[in-house]
Order: sequence, then C-alpha cells, then structure tokens
Amino acid sequence: MLSVLIAEDDTDIRSALASILRSEGYRVVSACDGREALDLLRGGLRPDVILLDLMMPVMTGAEFRTAQLADPALAHIPVVVLSADGRFREAGRLLGAAEAFAKPFDVAALLSTIERVGRAPRRPAVASA
Repeated sequence: MLSVLIAEDDTDIRSALASILRSEGYRVVSACDGREALDLLRGGLRPDVILLDLMMPVMTGAEFRTAQLADPALAHIPVVVLSADGRFREAGRLLGAAEAFAKPFDVAALLSTIERVGRAPRRPAVASA
C-alpha cells in the first residue's frame, strides 16, 4: 500500500482528495501548508509520493520544495504538483517534480501517476534553475 502526503491549503480539495485516495487503498496524511508538510517529514513521515499545491500560505509549494531538496533525508521523495496556475507544467519542471497537474485535475490520471511515481525506483531529485 502506497502512502501519500497531501500538502494543500484548500480544505475542500484536501478533504476530497484524501477521501478519494483512502477509498483507493492509499495511506494518506494531509497538511494545510508547506510548513506543516515539512514538519511532518522532519518528524519522520516518509510517504511514497507528495501531492503539492503551489499557492499556499505560510510556506508556498516552491518554498517547501526548496527546503525538501536541501535535506538529503527528504530529497528523494517524489513530488506531484497540483496547481491552478496556468504555468503549472513549467513550475513543476523548475521544481524537479515528477509530474504536474492543473486544477481541476483528472482523478484517474492522478491515480495512475501516483502509482507510477510511487512505485518507481528512487533517485535523487534535482531542481533546475
């Protein structure tokens, strides 16, 4: 069973996504912003995949990803970007994300991506400048 960390500030989206993932058999932990997600990871959480919103208060998705990549214990965890920003693909590429989806996203495509990314061999992620 794969585990997923959802970092999303919109309560409705976070709840719906967590519910869908749990119904599909995933272990799910949620965070309302990048800081909370980073705290969970630094506290020992090691999900197979992180679903990361880009526009969040306290710590944005980009700030989270920068901190994640700077920590060798966390850098290998793959990230899938979820964003309402029209430049989501470019943002995902710049952040070294495994994949990027525009909101609203296709649930079947997201589930397929989580499976593919979560089961892929881990290699160090590097964001490009």
